[in-house]
Amino acid sequence: MKQTRNDIRNVAIIAHVDHGKTTLVDELLKQSGVFRANQEVAERVMDSGDIERERGITILSKNTAVTYKGTKINIVDTPGHADFGGEVERVLKMVDGVILVVDAFEGVMPQTRFVLKKALELHHPVIVCINKIDRPEARPEEIIDEVLELFIDLDANEKQLDCPFVFASAKEGTATLDLENENDNMIPLFETILNYIPAPVGDPDAGTQVLISTIDYNEYVGRIGVGKVDNGSVSVGQDVVIVNHHDPDKQLRVKISKLYEFDALNKVEVKQARFGSIVAISGIADIHIGDTLCDPERPKPIPFQKISEPTIAMQFIVNDSPLAGQEGKYVTSRHLRDRLLRELNTDVSLRVEETDSTERFKVSGRGELHLSVLIENMRREGYEFAVSKAEVLYRTDENGKKLEPMELVYVDIPEEFSGTVIEKLSSRKGELLNMKPISSGYSRLEFSIPARGLIGYRGEFLTDTRGNGVMNSVFNGYGPYKGEIQYRKQGSLIAFEAGEAITYGLYNAQERGTLFISPGEKVYAGMIVGQSGRGEDIELNVCKTKHLTNTRSSSADEALHLTPPKILSLEQALEFIDTDELLEITPKSLRIRKKILDPTQRKRAAMKKQA
Repeated sequence: MKQTRNDIRNVAIIAHVDHGKTTLVDELLKQSGVFRANQEVAERVMDSGDIERERGITILSKNTAVTYKGTKINIVDTPGHADFGGEVERVLKMVDGVILVVDAFEGVMPQTRFVLKKALELHHPVIVCINKIDRPEARPEEIIDEVLELFIDLDANEKQLDCPFVFASAKEGTATLDLENENDNMIPLFETILNYIPAPVGDPDAGTQVLISTIDYNEYVGRIGVGKVDNGSVSVGQDVVIVNHHDPDKQLRVKISKLYEFDALNKVEVKQARFGSIVAISGIADIHIGDTLCDPERPKPIPFQKISEPTIAMQFIVNDSPLAGQEGKYVTSRHLRDRLLRELNTDVSLRVEETDSTERFKVSGRGELHLSVLIENMRREGYEFAVSKAEVLYRTDENGKKLEPMELVYVDIPEEFSGTVIEKLSSRKGELLNMKPISSGYSRLEFSIPARGLIGYRGEFLTDTRGNGVMNSVFNGYGPYKGEIQYRKQGSLIAFEAGEAITYGLYNAQERGTLFISPGEKVYAGMIVGQSGRGEDIELNVCKTKHLTNTRSSSADEALHLTPPKILSLEQALEFIDTDELLEITPKSLRIRKKILDPTQRKRAAMKKQA
């Protein structure tokens, strides 16, 4: 017999990137009395990873819980980036409703559409929270219309269309149901959650059913499965069987050794959890996302959507450059393999495949950001390796035609730059679908473009718009192959001998293009030291010293004026490299190099390719 559990609400916070989800969760935690009055609390306390903190983005979904008026509210903070969409799709199965956060100035963005579509497909009720109403250029009334248009666009039903709107400033810690009335706390949002998000429903007398929606990983306890108890109850010491909707043959008998519930930022050990609770289970080595833990007498898997497939791939290769092994702690193929396979414990959107060489692995993900976060994490942990240029993963249809992943791109830019952006994206096979003004002097352009057309474009976009443009993209299925795209119009400046870069050599080299290195840096033959000002690669000697004569001394070098080099970030370097180049990654350095270091062999390979 189905029952409702009124002492619990399970809600996910979904939004486009940077619309304020994590800050909103911070305030809900603070105002529910989770922290002591004198306790120091970091901003965006839910973003626990170093990269999450530095970049201000959420990468992994996080669980927390607050108590308001005796009701436990389990909150899941989800990522906003399209690359981490796999996380959002899964956690929505754990909750009974969502809070859609929309920026009061930016309004509906690509990821808003993506996450809302997923929530509506699961028939979740939606609370719309229009955030950042304290921004000087906020336009909340217009945003209400934009959001309702999006609901209609996504075929929302009558009940979903009749959703409550809450206006908030997560930064100030305030929320109100009426723009005319100011408020100094989050109570209106808490009340809306209690009144509008349905309490979980389940059968307490049925057999145990727990669907695992997220996997956490801890070095001490191994894999931790996080999911909702859909029916029955689960207790420590209980024998259960693991089954999976997509794998009918899977039947694994295990015992539950440790069970946790969430309380604020902590996992609290419990002996038993009833239906409706969100729990974490440790001690089961072979637990995966999409698994259902069931009563052995009545094993019935809960249906679960398949995780979206990766669209982009890179080769991760053991570093074999002349400077290999000098800066990294983990440099062998075994180290690289073990680390990549360990990443699969928590990242379900990632694929790692062995290749015909033990020195290289094909790693596929949801986008450049997805893979660059993995690279940055590995680099910080002391790994040294090389990666190739990102390439998209093609498919073929039933007629054998080549298909490629497509993206919907939304660009918000000052009107004066729209001509340049349209020209650049068109040359990368982009098709302009829509163009409309959004505020004084700003336009929003909407493009459909192959995913590979965006590879290496973001840096160029920031330069073209002088840092004033905002570009967002979301995966839009597979479409017919659009033909060749030229990624880079300029060639590379290549060092042709090993040594140390000298001011005199760099001074002569800088006339040929933009340098990436400074005097004193180690270089080797085949390493790329800059970007050529012309279309072809140029080899030059940056280790060249001036010949001394009786009348000229080496101190004359000091008078040479060098333009400061362009120091590339990891993302910029990944964007810059061409198909015949690699990015060498160590804990201390990023070096770009040709795949074939020897100039004679490189020319032979190029001639073979042309033939």
